Amino acid sequence: MRKEPTRSESLLWSALRNRRLASRKFRRQHPVGRFILDFYCQEERLAVEVDGPVHETQRQADGERQQILESMGIRFLRLSAALIESDLPAALAAIEEALSPGPSPAQRERGDPQGWGEGV
Repeated sequence: MRKEPTRSESLLWSALRNRRLASRKFRRQHPVGRFILDFYCQEERLAVEVDGPVHETQRQADGERQQILESMGIRFLRLSAALIESDLPAALAAIEEALSPGPSPAQRERGDPQGWGEGV
């Protein structure tokens, strides 16, 4: 799947990789248990799933999979492939909204709870 991503997955990965969104690290095609998540931010425990046309026929299976992963403490955001391809900024805004408010976990670990940087 990493070698042949869909167009929407490629677009989204280009926007997420290298901490490009809110300084959060996302992984692509990340395994969790017996499942593979499209995109996963470990520090936020947030899965971002890209739902293309095939997902219309597997809603029940997707829902069951999501329930299992949520029981493991993973939060979910589902985005349609059509949204990503037609309005990437809106898709990225939805992801940012799903991230925890305030400073990143890395900033909190450094003792910078406000995210203002050292010396402020």
